[in-house]
This record gives sequence, structure tokens and C-alpha cells, in this order.
Amino acid sequence: MFENAGYAKVDFSDTPDVYVINTCSVTQNADKECRLLVKRAMKTNPNAFVAVIGCYAQLKPTEIAEIPGVDLVLGANEKFNLLEYIDERGKKGKTQIENEEIKTTREFVPSFSFGERTRTFLKVQDGCDYFCAFCTIPLARGFSRSNNIAKTIAHAKQVIDTGVNEIVLTGVNIGDFGKHHNENFLQLIQELEMLDGKHRYRISSIEPNLLTDEIIEFVAHSKKFVPHFHVPLQSGSDKILHLMRRRYNAGLYASRVNKIKQLMPDACIGVDVITGFPSESESDFMETYHFIQELPVSYLHVFTYSERANTTAIRINEVVPMQERQRRTKMLNILSEKKRRAFYETQNGKCKTVLFESEEDNGKISGFTENYVKVIHTYDASLANTFRKVHLTGISTGGHMFAGPVEILYPTNQH
Repeated sequence: MFENAGYAKVDFSDTPDVYVINTCSVTQNADKECRLLVKRAMKTNPNAFVAVIGCYAQLKPTEIAEIPGVDLVLGANEKFNLLEYIDERGKKGKTQIENEEIKTTREFVPSFSFGERTRTFLKVQDGCDYFCAFCTIPLARGFSRSNNIAKTIAHAKQVIDTGVNEIVLTGVNIGDFGKHHNENFLQLIQELEMLDGKHRYRISSIEPNLLTDEIIEFVAHSKKFVPHFHVPLQSGSDKILHLMRRRYNAGLYASRVNKIKQLMPDACIGVDVITGFPSESESDFMETYHFIQELPVSYLHVFTYSERANTTAIRINEVVPMQERQRRTKMLNILSEKKRRAFYETQNGKCKTVLFESEEDNGKISGFTENYVKVIHTYDASLANTFRKVHLTGISTGGHMFAGPVEILYPTNQH
């Protein structure tokens, strides 16, 4: 929208006239980062117009308005009309807040990322109906909603026409896709599979209770959907999962992981986990640790629990000290490195398909295999944004797989 209105995108440090800061609010650190970005913007150009949008802006607009230098705060609905609020560049003197209740919205606004030719993120769903005890997302993003399949397919065709080679399906709770249209996520990916093109699809985070056998079986036989899943766990203790108000137990989670590995032995599986949830004892944590240790998963995203206003968890009295939360986080991060290394070892010596990215880093070019192994190769500009067959020949000290001989894959329409 900005470019259509005559603006040009510039670097953060390139003295912009307008800064738009899009915020998260999953953790307390996200809130702090917003403050730091505003401070950096004002240091770069004290006269710049600063607009803050996103989840933090939806949840705490008044708090943001008190940050020196902020001119405009827009909630989750209002952000789509951002240009209407910027009628002239420069400081306003007083912060303007436009923020309405998000709960009532049922409108889905589709979008996809662009600017990076290799990969795009296609939003197919927004909002969440789950209200987990630790999470503010339903308050910041509203109820679950999506387009129907026909409109989503039309949008996907627009993305494919840009020439992108990998499409990541994303949303707040993508497994909930289509429920207001009597459709579902499985039907969507079946339709996406039929679209012409050399592109491949990657599914972003999907809840274990919504990751059905049918979805796993479809991906296992798909020619376009890659064998990579990211499945939030949060805790391996059924007691803690119940307190978190999650919609599954550890047994169901393990069955999802084992089903994936049974059908796709080389599949990469990522896991989200939270440490230090209120009342999580040492034995509860060790139950999680050993549960993950025994699972054939590939890496972890570890989050240290942080208190969030207006959540159920904040009312639980048994608070885990921050130092203990951080100790547990460190233990799981070490376990994650061991898991990733072990997964990479299983891939050593195999032939895989890499989508190489465009950036050069110290004479090297990198990319990811279909099952999310990062590959490093000697820089060759002709490799950028192409699929190539590679022979994985070893693991670097940094944990990245090195590629051996590169073979031309396309125009062959296989991967």
C-alpha cells in the first residue's frame, strides 16, 4: 500500500520519513523490543513519523502511547487502514490511538510476504478460539477465521505467479482452517496440491489435536508438501497440559510424532515447549525433559514462561522463580542441539533437494532441504533461488550439513 501511494522502502538506518513498527506480544521481551526500536528510530531521525501496529498495540495501546516518539497506535483491525492515518509526514505532537475491541471481528484479511524471491509466507487463517492459560493471542487477534477454499486457492495462484519457489502456509491456528465454511485444512492442502508450478509447500506450526492421520498420510504421499512439521507440545506433563488448558495429552502427542516417523522416516519435526509454567515442579519439568528426550523429534523452540495480563495462568499462585525457569530453558536448549545433531547424523550420506537462497555469506551460499536440513555450499550465483539435488557429505562444527556435488534438478518437476 505504501509503495502504491508513492513511498519507497528504505533501510531502518537510512533516515526514513515514516517508521512502521509491527509488534508481537507473545513474551515480555517483545514488548521491550518495541521500546528499543522506537528509541532507535528517534535517534536516527528525530522528526520521523512513528506508527506502532500489531498485537502489542492491540493489547496495550495506552502503554505504547506513553513511549516518547510514538505518533500513532493502531489496533489489529485498524492497521489495514494505516495510510489513511498518515496524511502528512512529521511529528504530530500528540499520540493518536485508534483501537477497537477485536473479539467481535469475523473478517479475514488475506496476505502474503514478498520481497524475498525464494520463499513466501501465505496467511490462510487468523485468530484463535482456544484461550490457552498462558496466551494472549485470542485477545490480540480475535476469534478463528479464514477464507473459504476457493478464495484461498485464488490467492495462492497470485503467490505462485510471483515466481516464488516455496510457500509456507501460516496462521495463528492453521489446523482450524475453514470451520466456518464447512471445510477443513485437509481439503485445502488437497486443492493446493493440484496447482501447477514447480513450487513446494511447507506447513507451519499446527496443533497436535488438529494434525490428523489423514493430513499426515496426505503429506507422506504428496509431491509438493514437504516432510517437515512443527507441532507445539508446551509440556510433556499431563498435569501441566491440563493447567495450560491444552486440548491433548502427552500420549496423543507421541502418537502424532510416531505416525509421522512411521510414514516419513526422514521427516523433520520441530517442537515448541514452555519452561516454568506456574506450579511446574522439578518432577513435572523432568517428565517433560525425558518425554522429549525419548521422542524422535529434530529440534526445539524453547520459551521461558512470562506473565501476561488477562490470562488464566497469572492467577495460579505457585510461581516458579525466574532463575529456575531460565535453568530449565538452558537444559532444553542443550537438548535441542543434541536432537538437531542426531537428526542431521541420520541424513548424512543421503541425497536431498535444496532450495538455495540468494544471500552470500563469507563466500558461501545456503539453503534448506525439503526436510529442513540447512545446507552450506561454496557460493555460486547461479544456484540462487533454484532447486538442486545435493549429496549430504558431512556436518560442520556449527551443526550445518555440508553439500557435496550439486546436480541440476529443474526443469524436471520432481523433488
